[in-house]
Amino acid sequence: MLVVRRGEVVVKAHSVRDDPVALGVRLRAAASAALHGLMLAPLRQEVLTVQGRAVTVWPAGTPVSHDDPGSAPWEEGARLLAMLHAVPLTPLPELPAAGGPARAARAVRRMTGDGAVERLVRRAFTDLPQPGAAPGLLTHGDWHLGQLVHRDRWLLIDVDDLGVGDPAWDLARPAAWYAAGLLEPEVWERFLGAYLASGGPALGAGDPWARLDVPARALTVQLAAVAVVNAEREGRELDEVEHSLVEACDRIVRT
Repeated sequence: MLVVRRGEVVVKAHSVRDDPVALGVRLRAAASAALHGLMLAPLRQEVLTVQGRAVTVWPAGTPVSHDDPGSAPWEEGARLLAMLHAVPLTPLPELPAAGGPARAARAVRRMTGDGAVERLVRRAFTDLPQPGAAPGLLTHGDWHLGQLVHRDRWLLIDVDDLGVGDPAWDLARPAAWYAAGLLEPEVWERFLGAYLASGGPALGAGDPWARLDVPARALTVQLAAVAVVNAEREGRELDEVEHSLVEACDRIVRT
């Protein structure tokens, strides 16, 4: 994937695995009136092709600042997700399945080594319980703070994995960070509280972890696998955060 900004226009060259037809459906959904004020609308609803790559064109926005973690818009992101999950599917084009679950499997397949860490991550993935029944709702598919930009208000970006699926997967990354000790409990409570207070339908009544447990474990495995691949490519050891993810995989295996 390659993203280039020129002035107020952002051009995104998508991964070679992205289906241009499915991407076109997702673009039309993002441009629809149903998602106005929730997702950034593309400047063009057509998927362009440049040197065999699908290319989309977007207005520029201001991303979340990495220099001031304390000001990260966790509540705004949670509210946007709650509203996105509540959007009826009927006015939208017929969307494909959301991409969240497939991302974990792809990350594990990318590991080429057979050391102790790789074996541990693969076992954690193999040992994941099968997810239970879940509602098929509009789901972002790959949510994290990098999927927010500000244009007069905060908006969701990145339609690559937008589709119909289990909305609990959109909460799974911060849940995985929290479970691995990488997200402060107070921040997690703010995020989860804002989602529930906004009527988010992903978790139902009762213990939120009844719905979050399997997606959060899967995201932990995914993030650990990505960390292993990146460290191997860059010829370095795992850093402290990456070690925490691998240790979380170990806890998944042991439990």
